[in-house]
Amino acid sequence: GLSFCVLDSVENTIVKQESVSFNEQLNPFQVLKKLKDLIEQNNLQTIDFSEVTVIHRNTLFSLVPKVLFDEDELANYLKFNTKILANDHISFDEITDHEIVNVYIPFANINNYIFDLFGEFEYKHNGTVLIESLLNNFSGGKETIGYVHVLENQIDITLISQKKLLFYNSFTFQTKEDFIYYILFTIEQLKLDTETLKLRLFGAIEEGDELYAICFKYIRNVDVYIPSNLSYHIENFDNKTIDFTTLSAL
Repeated sequence: GLSFCVLDSVENTIVKQESVSFNEQLNPFQVLKKLKDLIEQNNLQTIDFSEVTVIHRNTLFSLVPKVLFDEDELANYLKFNTKILANDHISFDEITDHEIVNVYIPFANINNYIFDLFGEFEYKHNGTVLIESLLNNFSGGKETIGYVHVLENQIDITLISQKKLLFYNSFTFQTKEDFIYYILFTIEQLKLDTETLKLRLFGAIEEGDELYAICFKYIRNVDVYIPSNLSYHIENFDNKTIDFTTLSAL
């Protein structure tokens, strides 16, 4: 899918936002056409923005400890779990203050279009934004907390302990059984306990729906929450479904 959000930084309010979901996975050329339609329908091309940030959401990424990172080896970090084409542009984000580098493949045609439209801009991988926001706002003390960011047919699982990242990965799912499988398998591999681990769910999920119910069936401490650092952005906004990584990038 696609989403955008326009922030008035003087009033600190969201003035425009929209999300579009696709019925199937699209290739980069089809995504670009949808993006052009979305921008033109909302007349975004007529606005003089002071700052533009693009977030690329895909599973074409790999986290690398900064101490092992070499900018000349980008393809080698990705080739074992991502299909790389010869003409793919590979980029990376440094996750500030946490000695982690996120190596990923951005959508180059999207970046080119945004540059032609708005000029200089910043772009990041959604995993970078998510990890930075969760780590920088972690208030769990010494306990381990699992965060599951839910979107339509995709989840990002992040586990943090003592302000350190234990795990981050992104998975696609079709059924609620797929959904809970990835969560339980991650917990098992990290040798954590479903009786004591705190699991926080956010995004396209709420108490009482089938995804929440199946989590509660297998994990004792489950809650749905809005991260406190974002609540002021949406407290007066009717639509509470703005994407977490979009808000975190504001």
